[in-house]
Amino acid sequence: MSAGMPPSPGRFRAADRAAVALASLGGLGFLPGPRATYASFVLCVPLWLSGAAPTPARLLVTLALIAAASAGTVWAGGRCERRYGSDPHCVVLDEVAGMLASALLVPWDAAHLAAAFLLFRALDVVKPPPAYQLQSLPAGWGILADDLAAGLYALLLLLAAAALVPGF
Repeated sequence: MSAGMPPSPGRFRAADRAAVALASLGGLGFLPGPRATYASFVLCVPLWLSGAAPTPARLLVTLALIAAASAGTVWAGGRCERRYGSDPHCVVLDEVAGMLASALLVPWDAAHLAAAFLLFRALDVVKPPPAYQLQSLPAGWGILADDLAAGLYALLLLLAAAALVPGF
């Protein structure tokens, strides 16, 4: 079965169905087109609506969300790989972890989130070292690690911009 098609419910155990639902963000990963971009963008909406300034409380909540998305990606992504093959396109939960990492320490206003989104997506596509090499990690770890690396690269670039560009 191709990675672009949802699984046949009759051939899946409940844990497999739950893994696919989680990893695909409720089916978002099965839409045609740039699924990873959709997932990253969808996450930006509630972040922007919250308008949360970078505070210690927001930092802790965001780190907890990154940890939850990461754990979910490793578990669900690993199960999806057994079904669909290596790094299946339907798995987009890893984008949540990476996008959250890119926005970790910046204000969640439109300008900063747009910059985080564009940088994260570009770096996730380009995969500068060692992000590319991290994809070869086993099971769900390889699905997750390159996105976390891209998110951290984007965050570092955003922090550099904030330090060098007055008012950013």
